[in-house]
Amino acid sequence: MPQFRRFPTGDVARVAVFAALIAVLGLPGALNVFGNAVPITLQTFGVMLAGAILGSWRAALAVAVLIALVAVGLPLLAGGRGGLPVFVSPTAGFLLGWLPGAAVTGWIVERGGRSPGYVRLLVACLAGGIGVIYLVGVPVQAAVTGLTLWQAALAAAIFLPGDVLKAVLAAYVARGTQRAYPDAIPVVRRERLRAGKED
Repeated sequence: MPQFRRFPTGDVARVAVFAALIAVLGLPGALNVFGNAVPITLQTFGVMLAGAILGSWRAALAVAVLIALVAVGLPLLAGGRGGLPVFVSPTAGFLLGWLPGAAVTGWIVERGGRSPGYVRLLVACLAGGIGVIYLVGVPVQAAVTGLTLWQAALAAAIFLPGDVLKAVLAAYVARGTQRAYPDAIPVVRRERLRAGKED
């Protein structure tokens, strides 16, 4: 019960801030490389950062809020895209993959205890922010575009260098944030709730 009492006071703000952050990271626009139907954007950086800082379910909720807003037509994706047509486009799988990607990133970070190190943060961003998103995105891209799974995987491979760079940066920013604001680490908050302590 304490979790539910506390959620409206602080966590709603965190979820809203990260949903807005992911949306803002779409403002620079999108870049389509070599005619690929899926563009390069900065928004996956926001997804990684949400998972690394908010933890699993808060990060997933932030992404879910953004996806819901996109579904009702708000142009919050890179390039000003929004609305239901986005969910039947070649990018649909990558967009939907943000939700489990953020959750897995946060889940791995939460297992790092009070002060997850940079390596754990990086592994979390790589596994959730790249691995999980690609696992969802590539098959959907193949199905929508008519490519084979192998062809879609090769097309997605051009994103890897940039996504690895995003993961490195997200882990660095998350580590700095957690050092400056240790109470933001989800595991620490859970331990305090179990102990019956107030923030």
